[in-house]
Amino acid sequence: MADVITEGSVVSQTPIEDKEKRTIHIKVYSPFKTYFNEDAYSISAVNSTGPFDILPKHHNFMTLLSPCELVINRDSGQIKIRIARGVMHVKANNVVVFLDV
Repeated sequence: MADVITEGSVVSQTPIEDKEKRTIHIKVYSPFKTYFNEDAYSISAVNSTGPFDILPKHHNFMTLLSPCELVINRDSGQIKIRIARGVMHVKANNVVVFLDV
């Protein structure tokens, strides 16, 4: 918490959270259509070992996706994208999901 001094009085001010530290950039696309290309809080999917989540600052990661519903959590609510198959690549706070490959 930071304090701001204004004309001899102290006014408390809550810190502004840096949105970039709380979000991850996610792009979901196929050869002919982009389904999502924004910052979000997380993405959930399913691979051969089961369901998993990707959060900001996730380690580098690559996986084949099983048929599932991708769930993307963002400021304005959830986005759900039903997929048949895909490849997910996570690197440097970016998630790329290639569909129909």
